[in-house]
Amino acid sequence: MLDSLKLAGKNISQELGRTWENLRSGWNELLTRSNDALIHFTHKKDEDLSETSSFISAFPSWSLLAGEIEETDKDILVRIEVPGMEKEDFHLTVDGNFLYLSGEKHVKRESIESTFHIMERAYGAFQRTIPLPRNVDADKAEASYKSGVLMIRLPKATGGSIRTISLS
Repeated sequence: MLDSLKLAGKNISQELGRTWENLRSGWNELLTRSNDALIHFTHKKDEDLSETSSFISAFPSWSLLAGEIEETDKDILVRIEVPGMEKEDFHLTVDGNFLYLSGEKHVKRESIESTFHIMERAYGAFQRTIPLPRNVDADKAEASYKSGVLMIRLPKATGGSIRTISLS
């Protein structure tokens, strides 16, 4: 009986080890494939949030800014899902073959007296660096924001320059 217990314990230990390895491998795959899409939102420290301070700290601080990069003959098109923001809350910069996106997602709450049952949305300031497959002509870049999707059109170029893009 003691031998069978030892064998069972060894089998359980091996299975837990495999499970942990699969979990770790899956998490690494998610991080690799997300290409820095998993974003950490930070809260302003100097802002007096008084009543909402503990409320905001209860929200998640990590979120996925899902996106896609499409290449045509003339352009690189970048689309990022960022619902719940205004176009004034974004800052875009192109430097060589990198697009830098930063912004701040603000908390909009109906009532301080309410109770949340699910809180999965992240709020605060964020940054994301998006590698582009080619250098682009930053002077001709255009951006728009509609229905929660930020769309940046970047014409291909041979040289690189730095430019901040205004949203239309």
